[in-house]
Amino acid sequence: MLQLISAFQSVLAAFFGVQSEHKRKADFKQHSPVSVITIAIILFIVFIIAIYAVVAWVLNT
Repeated sequence: MLQLISAFQSVLAAFFGVQSEHKRKADFKQHSPVSVITIAIILFIVFIIAIYAVVAWVLNT
């Protein structure tokens, strides 16, 4: 569970572009690529849904 939270934090930091080079290299050694890619896809889908919801809400007001 702790690995999953750490991978989530790494992907979130990468989304915002605030991850250091040292941390990025450590993440690639520590986490499996499948878990990082899965988390990134899920976060991307949530991001797209959030943008769609905000646009739909603004257009309805």
